[in-house]
Amino acid sequence: MDDKFHDECAVFAIADHSEAANHAYLGLLAQQHRGQESAGIVSSHEGSLHPYRGMGKVFDVFTSQIIDSLPGRSAIGHARYSTAGASNLANAQPILTDSWRGPMALGHNGNLLGTDKLRRRLEAEGAIFNSTSDTEVIQHLLARSPKDDLTEALRDVLAFMRGAFSLVLMTPDRIYAARDPLGFRPLALGRLEESWVVASETSAFDLISAEYHRDIEPGEILLIQEGELASYRLPPAGRHAHCIFEHVYFARPDSLVFGRSVNTSRHEMGRQLAREAPVPADVVVPVPDSGVTAAIGYAQESGIPLHMALIRNHYVGRTFIEPKQSIRNFGVKVKLNPVPELLEGKRVILIDDSIVRGTTSRKIVEMVRGAGAAEVHFRISSPPTISPCHYGIDTPTKEELIAANKSLGEIRDHVAADSLKYLSLDGLRRSVNAQGNFCSACFDESYPIPPDHPTHQPRLFALED
Repeated sequence: MDDKFHDECAVFAIADHSEAANHAYLGLLAQQHRGQESAGIVSSHEGSLHPYRGMGKVFDVFTSQIIDSLPGRSAIGHARYSTAGASNLANAQPILTDSWRGPMALGHNGNLLGTDKLRRRLEAEGAIFNSTSDTEVIQHLLARSPKDDLTEALRDVLAFMRGAFSLVLMTPDRIYAARDPLGFRPLALGRLEESWVVASETSAFDLISAEYHRDIEPGEILLIQEGELASYRLPPAGRHAHCIFEHVYFARPDSLVFGRSVNTSRHEMGRQLAREAPVPADVVVPVPDSGVTAAIGYAQESGIPLHMALIRNHYVGRTFIEPKQSIRNFGVKVKLNPVPELLEGKRVILIDDSIVRGTTSRKIVEMVRGAGAAEVHFRISSPPTISPCHYGIDTPTKEELIAANKSLGEIRDHVAADSLKYLSLDGLRRSVNAQGNFCSACFDESYPIPPDHPTHQPRLFALED
């Protein structure tokens, strides 16, 4: 059933609040959709950092007793879905290290390119890694920096890194929030009374009644210390490359991402799809939950009524016990069930955000037909996904992406639909008001940083011969 792209994780930070750990817990809970493999919180109290990390979802990892055991007025948190490094407790974040600089905790959303070679070099020079995550490389480089001032050291290290990073870093007396110069992944700054808050999505602010202040800018390092903000800059990239899939699928519709309402973008995707790919039909049906907002836009633009004719079971985990006697399409049936009276004899427009491998899409079309639909027309509110991501999204290989290997007609036949249409790339860009600021490499293979491109960063202390 889970045939989707996956974002790597969510980060959260709060400075100078009496309930810092509890607010970090709530901030992660509001961003649970971004990562379900592990969760962690590190708090700061009287010169020490206090960590707790565990495998599973946020509400499985933390109890009120655990939250009470994380003292202090500042905290950072992380919810993880792995794209670099195995899924185990050693790779759970925030990653806590101790060096001559003192204790530091780091939570990272994104993917750093070229870290395997750098890691081998550091290990050859005596570095000991506690995880297989690319995030830990940053902390090793900070420990090796000759700069006494941590801000200067952090600026040197992040200027050296290639790839995507939106991160929060905490020491006993300060918090940093930083984004890579291209701005691949989101990161926002909020205000809760006298406290500053940082999160991957603004939905985390809403839950704790914080107000959105602004985005952390691409290439910005923001220092939060003693209630004050100080901003520092990395060398500019010449353009921005915000992940367009944040608006297609990853982010919650109630979030502001890259300064724009995700709900507005998805509504417009549906409207644009209706303009580009109309078809005579009786009902518009979203694939829940990812297709709902675009389906509303499609129905509004087309004038065709929308019905929630597929009901999702939200209480099913990632694994379940299947009966010994095989049940056709069991994996989909356990999570989705049709409402036959809304489908029987109807010409159905089925709306989803994407087709990745096509396996789940075929089963959903079969389910709708099995409920009595006369016709099933599949409409996708994004272009065909033809290439993997290298900037913090867990994607299949190019060989596994159905749109990279089959024509539109072949995909239509594979999913057994009467017709199949995708939103055009131009239509998607208009829907998100792209203006050249978005990365769409998964749709057009135009990588802002080619994954096999040689390293062109400035020399760094740790790599000097």
